[in-house]
Amino acid sequence: MQTMLESSHTTPLEHIPCTVLKHMRDVCAAVARQIADLIRARADEGRKCVLGLATGSTPVGVYNELVRLHREEGLSFQNVVTFNLDEYFPMQPNELQSYVRFMREHLFDLVDILPENVHIPDGTLDADAIHKFCQEYEQKIVDAGGIDVQLLGIGRTGHIGFNEPGSGVSSRTRLITLDRITRIDAASDFFGEENVPRRAITMGVGTILDAKKVIMLAFGEHKANIVAQAVEGPVTPAVAASFLQQHPNAQVVLDEAAAAGLTRSKFPWLVQSVDWDDKLTRRAVIWLAQKVEKPLLKLTDQDYNEEGLQDLLAAHGSAYDINLSVFRHLQRTISGWPGGKPDHEKKPGDLDRPHDAIFPKRVILFSPHPDDDVISMGGTLIRLVEHGHEVHIAYQTSGNIAVFDDDAIRFADFVADFNRHFGIDPDRSSKLEDHIDEFLKNKKAGQVDSPEVQQIKGLIRRCEAKAGARCCGVPEERLHFMDLPFYETGRVKKLPLSDKDIELTANLLEQIKPHQIYAAGDLSDPHGTHRTCLTAVIKACEQVKDSEWYNDCVVWLYRGAWQEWNPEQIEMAVPLSPREVSQKRQAIFKHESQKDRALFPGPDMREFWQRAEARNAGTARLYDRLGLAEYEAIEGFVRWDGNSDI
Repeated sequence: MQTMLESSHTTPLEHIPCTVLKHMRDVCAAVARQIADLIRARADEGRKCVLGLATGSTPVGVYNELVRLHREEGLSFQNVVTFNLDEYFPMQPNELQSYVRFMREHLFDLVDILPENVHIPDGTLDADAIHKFCQEYEQKIVDAGGIDVQLLGIGRTGHIGFNEPGSGVSSRTRLITLDRITRIDAASDFFGEENVPRRAITMGVGTILDAKKVIMLAFGEHKANIVAQAVEGPVTPAVAASFLQQHPNAQVVLDEAAAAGLTRSKFPWLVQSVDWDDKLTRRAVIWLAQKVEKPLLKLTDQDYNEEGLQDLLAAHGSAYDINLSVFRHLQRTISGWPGGKPDHEKKPGDLDRPHDAIFPKRVILFSPHPDDDVISMGGTLIRLVEHGHEVHIAYQTSGNIAVFDDDAIRFADFVADFNRHFGIDPDRSSKLEDHIDEFLKNKKAGQVDSPEVQQIKGLIRRCEAKAGARCCGVPEERLHFMDLPFYETGRVKKLPLSDKDIELTANLLEQIKPHQIYAAGDLSDPHGTHRTCLTAVIKACEQVKDSEWYNDCVVWLYRGAWQEWNPEQIEMAVPLSPREVSQKRQAIFKHESQKDRALFPGPDMREFWQRAEARNAGTARLYDRLGLAEYEAIEGFVRWDGNSDI
């Protein structure tokens, strides 16, 4: 019987068989089921099942599903032998970032695996003992009969395990030096790049390729480009994952976001027959205009034919008709009235806008972190306030882990000195100052902050949010600091979204009864907070959808902190004037703890204001090149239709 994964298809451009499923949870369930089937089959034969395991956020869903299968369906791990890919060096097994601890928390302590069957590279060794350890690790894999299934993620440099660019196809388990990009990507786990170990012990590419079967997983849009390089590009040491093209039984399993860079997703008309719906037509025509460097209305039948879009012409007629349809759609998306244009402002020839009869509107903007509001849609926020709408901002999390220790010390010193100067409870101020000084002075790399330090860091971000909102004209009484419980762990690793998180969100919606909801659709946030916060909003909307006020409510999704909407996706494009761009920048600057250098910058090392301005200006330039009006900047939005889940 074929499994969901085995029945997948690939295209001629994909040199590794690829399966694309809609959501991450679908991928994790399918992969876990395949592993569980092998474990059971081996047990029935009286044989061991040898698994190669990975760490990081990618395989967590697989481990969660395996644990569920163990608890609810009796899956036993008594016959399972495991070998982990890698471990930081040096690293104590009880440290927060230890892969020993990671595997225990996510799998080993939750199933019935025998401790003697677990193998993880040892980060506690003396450096001169590592070579021998690595040789013995290789031999243990051989003695176990070889790895049956090797589970992999893929890093932004294309690394598998910690095999950085330059790793050879025959490399074996060894001590390596981590690439700077890898260390930047790991910075959030260690509370700063400077705390990330510079070396690691890793299985080699050759060790991985020796496995009987290899399954590489990837999730999210931020993995799309490197996945495409590994799957469709040349085999090269510059992208270690590309060596999987040489494996006879390798498989890549992706969610739709991680598959976005594959030709089948990006330009499907180049590899297969397609149904030319409106969105795909827009994508193809915009792609064609950019490729031949022409405005939309200047594209010709010849352009379509020469670039492989003959089927589109056949389906929809002449280039002129297609061009005009796409042009008019993009033109209709442009609106200087994001809250809708009231009847008294309408002029002859104005394009229709939805919900114009309700003016002014109640608006709520959900901001995952205390600065996402101004970073991602600060210009639109300013416009909504200036048009007289009742604008509320809901800061979903405290953002307290993203504040440098020096800032906490500086603010604690200010509070203590202020209280002493004015004679306000000097004993308590002295105790706070002593605690902050003593805790942070002795704080270890990656250590979780004390509750007092977390509170101070949260207050820093709260005050910055108030300043940013004031800059946009939103009064303090319309700011809502939700501090959703899932976030408040003091660690980068958060709790699962709970009913309490959703209840808090739904209660706020019922309190405000908004006509417009703005939520972050920026799913490339490498730490996952944006996705969790969006899920909270969507689930809350589902709870309140039967309320009378919700009939007049529209949900808009914004982006900007991590990536931007593509033009064929945009359903509302709000143009910004030079003044509004400058005012938006000033609002972002109010978040001083994130200025100059953010604690967790993610893969884009530019400051947040630079990212936002570049992306907004880039969208405006693209509209201009396509033949529409020329603007300083554009913020784009997509409407949530109430049906698609996250």
